[in-house]
Amino acid sequence: MSALLELDDDEYLDLLLFIKGMYGFDFTLYSIASFQRRIRRYMANMKMSAVEELKRYLEIDQFHFNNFLLEITVNVTEMFRDPGFFKELRAKVIPQLDTYPHVRVWDAGCSTGEEVYSLAILFKEEGILKKTRIYATDINQKVINEAAEGIYPLSVMKDYSKNYINAGGHTSLSDYYFARYNNAIMNEQLKANVIYSTHNLVSDASFNEFNLIVCRNVLIYFQRDLQEKVIGMFLDSLPVFGYLVLGNKESLSTSRYRKNFEVIDSKEKIYRRIS
Repeated sequence: MSALLELDDDEYLDLLLFIKGMYGFDFTLYSIASFQRRIRRYMANMKMSAVEELKRYLEIDQFHFNNFLLEITVNVTEMFRDPGFFKELRAKVIPQLDTYPHVRVWDAGCSTGEEVYSLAILFKEEGILKKTRIYATDINQKVINEAAEGIYPLSVMKDYSKNYINAGGHTSLSDYYFARYNNAIMNEQLKANVIYSTHNLVSDASFNEFNLIVCRNVLIYFQRDLQEKVIGMFLDSLPVFGYLVLGNKESLSTSRYRKNFEVIDSKEKIYRRIS
């Protein structure tokens, strides 16, 4: 197909309601333009010409739906992505976390785990990994499984190493993985304090209290009402002086919860709950 299929509003809503009824995933409050574009691209790649054809494919079994879910949810990530963020986290947040006897971190929307291992490396270098428990969640079980394995193409590690150095890394990124054939396998010590689980920010509730919540470049794919709902859940999951980190295109500046937070770093979108 040379052009992406057009979906009218009724077809689009009907598909989302079908998915919600069939598998319990509610995408009705996702950003319409970006989410519809990803559905259309998926249909084009699968050479599907009608929404009904997609629905028949999805209702076959969970495996088919998981393939669809993997393609339409955003899984763009890399280790120490946006090095400046990790540099500021090291300087402005970790010293406070170090004062606590135990530290709980939620990496919401962890994708295939590159950010999780980046955080674990950072915490290890600053001496707090042993007392830290990282809860890494994503909507997609397949990427959760990949994250837990911690195996990445060796070809990407050169770029990741540059990010690591720019993030203020203390040694060499190669100290944290070993190479086997064409893969880089992350050290087991980085995995010891990580709990992986599926979690749907749309429909699932908070499951603990956290000293730090990292949710970068996820809210931009949600409509405003859903953004506010998720921010409210994060607020409920943080004690006073707990930290919330968003992506560089996200902000609390227009949120009704903005008065509950102070800005720690406006560029890297690091906030701290104050009420």
